[in-house]
Amino acid sequence: MLKRDFSEIKKRKTFAIISHPDSGKTTITEKILLLGNIIRCSSINRIKKSNKNLKSDWMKIEQERGITVTTSVVQFFYGKHVINLLDTPGHEDFSEDTYRILTAVDFCLIIIDSSKGVEDRTKKLMEVVSLHNIPILTFINKIDREGISTIFLLDQIEKELEIFCSPIVWPLGRGGSLKGIYNFQNSSFISRNIKGSILTNEKQKKLEFINIEESLKSILKKKFEFDIFLDFKKELKLVKKKYFSFSVDNFLDGIITPVFFGSALHSIGIAPMFDFLIKYAPTPKKKKSDVRIVFSNEKKFSGFVFKIQANMDLRHRDRIAFLRIVSGKYFSGIKLKQTRTGKFFIIRKAIYCLGNERKIVNKAYPGDIIGICNNNSIKIGDTFTEGEQIKFLGIPNFSPEFFCSVSLKNPMKKKQLSKGLTQMFEEGAIQIFKPIVSNCIILGAVGKLQFDVISRRLQIEYQVEIVLKKVNIVAIRWVFCNDIKKLRFFKNNNSMQLAFDNEDYLVYIATSLFELKMIVNKNPNIIFKKFREC
Repeated sequence: MLKRDFSEIKKRKTFAIISHPDSGKTTITEKILLLGNIIRCSSINRIKKSNKNLKSDWMKIEQERGITVTTSVVQFFYGKHVINLLDTPGHEDFSEDTYRILTAVDFCLIIIDSSKGVEDRTKKLMEVVSLHNIPILTFINKIDREGISTIFLLDQIEKELEIFCSPIVWPLGRGGSLKGIYNFQNSSFISRNIKGSILTNEKQKKLEFINIEESLKSILKKKFEFDIFLDFKKELKLVKKKYFSFSVDNFLDGIITPVFFGSALHSIGIAPMFDFLIKYAPTPKKKKSDVRIVFSNEKKFSGFVFKIQANMDLRHRDRIAFLRIVSGKYFSGIKLKQTRTGKFFIIRKAIYCLGNERKIVNKAYPGDIIGICNNNSIKIGDTFTEGEQIKFLGIPNFSPEFFCSVSLKNPMKKKQLSKGLTQMFEEGAIQIFKPIVSNCIILGAVGKLQFDVISRRLQIEYQVEIVLKKVNIVAIRWVFCNDIKKLRFFKNNNSMQLAFDNEDYLVYIATSLFELKMIVNKNPNIIFKKFREC
């Protein structure tokens, strides 16, 4: 590989921001885009007043509800670095897209609400992060509000997320008495001003811990404020004694998570966190395939599709496959092999997407996310190479948590319904199941509101109105067995509870968890999987 290509790899940082709903993910995403000069309006209030939406929220339903429904990819420059930010759905009902997106990033930024601590959806996200051994940074948001004690928050993170904390900054005060942020690494202090924002990096005060009391006297003018400072000094000593010091190796190995405190709404602590991210977060990593491990500095191109999005432009009924580059270099006119089918594609017009805005890509390197306009020939999980027959691993379909049957208001729209549902299945938005013994269609989703999204999108994009009805299903499991005779016997005895998904994989439909446990115990030769590889 040419030396200049290797330097391009070192410039790149590809990450996702994940969180439990209402933790401030959208606001933090906005502030990071502000740092990258992608947006100019930094106030959430001004956005609401001017009826503008976050750049990454492009779908009509996102703009109507003010939530992120689908993952968007934003690329921007920050100094000499190229940042690929994947803005994932923060709402709890759109989590499957978030789960799958974690296969395409090199690290994650996890947001925790300081008033609520570690919440359920954060725990589930962390399970997927741990599964893929992804380094994480932690930002504890909303410290300008009263909430859980900072020490308790760190202890909770270590216990609930099973990772050691390494505080990089520490708040002086909490809620209305918050005075600023102290940085352990360079002994600097960023002071909160009267209007609630922070001083710029150039105005940071360099402090030695031994003289910090004298240095902050101008900030702490009242006695109760000085009492806060004394508590702050005790906390600093405790933190240094109790928690891990930062180590790059431990961070990259997923042993520790660097912890930052701040307030996204008032831009407190965002810049120090992002500067730290740029300095220490990993560059594009190697990726495991079914044949070998592929390294980012290899000369030949390779990449995989982790997301498909249809109808980003309703005028053209387009379909974009988002491909993460693992190795080599993309250039216009490159000839790539789709290893699943053996077909070759000449890619002349790959794109970068900023919401629904597009930019033609001339060159792209490992870590970059490019969009390929395609018909129905590309699927989630597809691997593309310059000829090598490999398949990248670890891109899952998750077992849905909620189920509905679907029927048409207008029976004449059956063709449009089939096309729309297939399109959304290929995007990974829903899963489709067709029972063996009936003609009904069952939709499965990780979150309830995904059904509202599907219904709305079918109406807007395909002019199809549907009726959704809840069904008595609590779980599905994909069924596998190497012994054909035993599998046939199982199918004959359980046909009422079996269905095929949209790719003709056999699934077992359970109406209760007790029933599922019984059928698993009764059939030791059958493999029941909670998820399957795409």
